[in-house]
Amino acid sequence: MLSRSTSSSRPLLRLIRKPLSTIPPSSVDSEVLKKLNSKDWLAPNEVLKVFENLRDPTSVIVALRRYSSRRDYKPNEALYTLSINILARAKMFDAVDGIMDRVRAEKGSCRLSDEFFYNVIKIYGNAAGRVNRAIQTLYDMPAEFGVWPSVKSFNFVLNLLVSWKLFEFVHEVYVKAPELGVEIDACCLNIMVKGLCKSGNLDAALNLLDEFPKQRCKPNERTFSTLMHALCKAGKLDDAFRLLERMEEEGISPDTVAFNILISGLRKQGRVDEGMDILERTMQLKGCDPSEASYQEVLYGLIDEERFVEAKELMGRMILKGMNPSFISYKSMISGLCRENSVEDLDWILMQMVRQGFVPRMGMWRQIVWAVLSGHSHGKASRSNRFLMDCLTDCTQL
Repeated sequence: MLSRSTSSSRPLLRLIRKPLSTIPPSSVDSEVLKKLNSKDWLAPNEVLKVFENLRDPTSVIVALRRYSSRRDYKPNEALYTLSINILARAKMFDAVDGIMDRVRAEKGSCRLSDEFFYNVIKIYGNAAGRVNRAIQTLYDMPAEFGVWPSVKSFNFVLNLLVSWKLFEFVHEVYVKAPELGVEIDACCLNIMVKGLCKSGNLDAALNLLDEFPKQRCKPNERTFSTLMHALCKAGKLDDAFRLLERMEEEGISPDTVAFNILISGLRKQGRVDEGMDILERTMQLKGCDPSEASYQEVLYGLIDEERFVEAKELMGRMILKGMNPSFISYKSMISGLCRENSVEDLDWILMQMVRQGFVPRMGMWRQIVWAVLSGHSHGKASRSNRFLMDCLTDCTQL
């Protein structure tokens, strides 16, 4: 299903299996495995206890083989799940394939839920990187195992493909929804929107907004935030603002994430004052509390434009609100203030930085010392020298 270039760069579906019957028992688990040789009838919870007490993952395969030869053999979902999880933690994914083959062969011997297959699909997709196996397991659920996948399992596979940037296969899985008995929901459509945005197909992503009512779904904050982020990344900031208007027209209140995306987009275009207006006025009017990230984006914009006095004021407001400016903010402020020989402001920034637990690095200390020693006012220099010595003392004690 996947392209040749993809299969060569990621470990997808090249299965080299060792027959389960050839794996010898582990000596560390010999005593535990003896329980399965007993002629006494074993209850399902006793069998689970045996598997839970195994220390060597390879012993799981031996235990399954021994248990399956017993007259009281009665596999269940808990046993299969436990065995698969143990093998997955040990990265024995070929052995997981072997257990799934056993489950397929023993179809009807026990009832399995969608949750079981969701766990297997997650293991194949996240832990093993075998995307083909994850997709095939989803496809096989109704026909091979008699279990209809839930929308959660379906959406996980869709999102997995987007995460791996296998965009050409996202639509292929999406159109399988009716065949798999899956009813499309807003989360599913959001994943499709994300995939189209990440692949650079913005027009198709925007057109997908019209698909929501057709599927009896409503777009939500995440839908619009994903689209606005893609538009801002593409430099289409005005389109992003128009999308904000549409969002409100459809009765969806913009959240902090949406405003942060717009503030970040404005900053990247050098429109810092508009970003400050959103931070200080628009968000308040919309009843949306700015987050630390909101302030941080505006702060970065002010620093980018070398508006250090305003940046210092904003940092002060952040600190009063219990927010912590980033290390990069302090580093950039110190570099800019050193260039301007602004010793008093440098004094304050350095003090806040140390109070926050950041330790200036050697390159920053060189800049600070040079700025202090070249200060125009002897009074300023002496005060900063005293503070500088205190900071150096504190840092050497860390």
